[in-house]
Amino acid sequence: MRCNSSGGCIAIAGVVILATGFGIARAQQITPSPAFGATTLRAPADGTIPAGPVGDAVRLGRNIFNNPQAYAKAYAGNGLTCSNCHLNGGTQAWGGPLIGVWGVFPAWSARSATVETLEDRLNDCFLRSMNGRALPLDSPEMKALLAYAWWLSSGVPTGRSVVGRGFERATPPATPPDPVRGKTLYAAKCAGCHGADGKGTPGSNGTYVFPPLWGPASFNAGAGMARLDTAASFVQSKMPLGAGGSLSVRDTFDIAAYFTREPRPDFAGKAGDWPKGGKPADARQ
Repeated sequence: MRCNSSGGCIAIAGVVILATGFGIARAQQITPSPAFGATTLRAPADGTIPAGPVGDAVRLGRNIFNNPQAYAKAYAGNGLTCSNCHLNGGTQAWGGPLIGVWGVFPAWSARSATVETLEDRLNDCFLRSMNGRALPLDSPEMKALLAYAWWLSSGVPTGRSVVGRGFERATPPATPPDPVRGKTLYAAKCAGCHGADGKGTPGSNGTYVFPPLWGPASFNAGAGMARLDTAASFVQSKMPLGAGGSLSVRDTFDIAAYFTREPRPDFAGKAGDWPKGGKPADARQ
């Protein structure tokens, strides 16, 4: 049983699917249940990090989240960070925030057809979005990420949604997307940061200033961002960086149709996804 700083203990609440990644299983706008209500998304101040070992774990979790190559190298299989999808260290509204997730797990996942823990979802990100290895449940790295999620959620009552949880969802155009047009748009709108070859802009310590969108250092075919609708929705609402919403839905679906189908590592486990049916049309085969 987990308790947050408000004194509430976790119960099975409404379903939430974290994103790519946490390996975005399904990016979606969440409508809070009237039974639970919603609360304002607000990141706690650094001064509220506890003193002592728990605070050390929170800070380590934040470091892992923003730079897994340096702080969880044994488990990160590519150059991506959690913050590439869960923006601003997991604190941005409609950018896959961690704020509030502590109190909404365990939760049902249609993709795995199981009730998943927060630990399961974190490991999904390492396996899919970071094309790496699962964190042992008793490892310092897993405990640190849980501590970070707990701290970020410290102002959110257990079982309540936050306004801005998950990702905004774009409605697909009526006609199929055009990856050929998307390639042209990518060159004009995206290549300046992510590279003409999709390999991103390298930074220091194995990380990227702008992440690769395909190729061996990118997310694998089992990640949520490898799905057309998920990727297009993210691009439409958040890209180009600092100018989210400036591209039309048509443009973003064409761009996503191009880069999601470029070569990337496979993920054998995707064959077992949605074992009880309901597999989305854009899920990778």
